[in-house]
Amino acid sequence: MKPPRPLWNPYVAGVVLGLGLLATFVATGNGYGATGATTRATAVLAGSVAPSLVAPHTYLHGSFVAGLDAWIVWEVVGLSIGALLGSVLAGRFKFEVDGPRQAGRTLRLVLALLGGTASGFGARLALGCTSGLGLSGAATLAASGFLFLIGFFIAGALFGTLTQGWWK
Repeated sequence: MKPPRPLWNPYVAGVVLGLGLLATFVATGNGYGATGATTRATAVLAGSVAPSLVAPHTYLHGSFVAGLDAWIVWEVVGLSIGALLGSVLAGRFKFEVDGPRQAGRTLRLVLALLGGTASGFGARLALGCTSGLGLSGAATLAASGFLFLIGFFIAGALFGTLTQGWWK
């Protein structure tokens, strides 16, 4: 087994990400996003299991009726396939539960679930995720995109500083 390839230079990765975002705008008229796909999947699943609960809910009912055939769903499917291929080709694919090593696997999974739930709730509350609101919003010069990114980086730096001892 050959060793994994080195990680990309973050500046090069940022330029490639920006060019990809530009190409997405030009090709589809939409930017990046992800939480819209999970919202649609949730609405379709909930509507299939309990349509009477979804029907009166304006937000979920619209996604349930629209279904999964939307650009954002296909974007997330393509993103998932691309990420899998990229990690395999770079020799970096592996199954693991990441997180602070002093926390047991169960605690790391619970923390991941709580963090994911909080992130998903925040993304819906903000009407967009990091890629949708932050990258695509800022690319269109929306003030909300810049405000989100500033808050995102401040929160990340603060939380990273507070928890840096956990990762040693």
